[in-house]
Amino acid sequence: MHTVADVASAQTRLLDFKRHGLRVGFVPTMGFLHEGHLSLMRLARARCDHLVASIYVNPLQFGPNEDLDQYPRDLERDTALCESVGVDTLFVPPDLYDGDHSTTVRVQELTDGLCGASRPGHFDGVTTVVARLFGIVQPDVAVFGEKDYQQLAVIRRMVRDLCLPIEIVGGPLVRDVDGLALSSRNKYLNASDRSRALTLFAALQAIANSGSPSVSERLAIARPIVQADSVDYLSIVHPSSLKPLETIDGPARALVAAHVGSTRLIDNIGL
Repeated sequence: MHTVADVASAQTRLLDFKRHGLRVGFVPTMGFLHEGHLSLMRLARARCDHLVASIYVNPLQFGPNEDLDQYPRDLERDTALCESVGVDTLFVPPDLYDGDHSTTVRVQELTDGLCGASRPGHFDGVTTVVARLFGIVQPDVAVFGEKDYQQLAVIRRMVRDLCLPIEIVGGPLVRDVDGLALSSRNKYLNASDRSRALTLFAALQAIANSGSPSVSERLAIARPIVQADSVDYLSIVHPSSLKPLETIDGPARALVAAHVGSTRLIDNIGL
């Protein structure tokens, strides 16, 4: 595995592989890797000749009161994990933006609700950094996790709208043995918080197991199950438009975001 930090060097290296006909796969991350990230890298590994992973904690997607400075980091461990799943190039830029960076990529409508409502500007930061990373790596295929389901939908729309020649693959959400969705932020949970965090998945399971076509009835069953300090949303939406549904008569997605202690957690399930 080759590790590169310089933007120009990374782009030159990867464009050379593409000129030689290699199919480039890409998994962007913010580091502090867990099995969920590694599952995405394995998916990408099977779909490409040269696998690239990036580690960059993107400041553009953090709000003024969010945990940018406290976001967990462990580059040495992350490097070993990337190598263990067959990453060929690890891109670890100290910064991605020039001092006069002045371009923002925005996907409208899909970013209005769910996490976009409680984290204004978050998805502008996500799409801007992903677009820049796509410009550097120029992958043929990129893999993103269904854990961040809204993010996956937004990136798919960005790629479609901008006619980027990149296949976007969604990787299934990975859970711990107790059912908690894997997240780098789970390290912040104490034993009591973790027990309460499990109620998010329990609520989603209740929604999935209900036979009612009525969204309001399913949500009424699920809301009392969530034992969080605050709930940003518990919603059932169309899987691609992310618009709230009233009746379930086809594919749908149930999503939840809540604060448990000082930690904001998200989870979702397909219906």
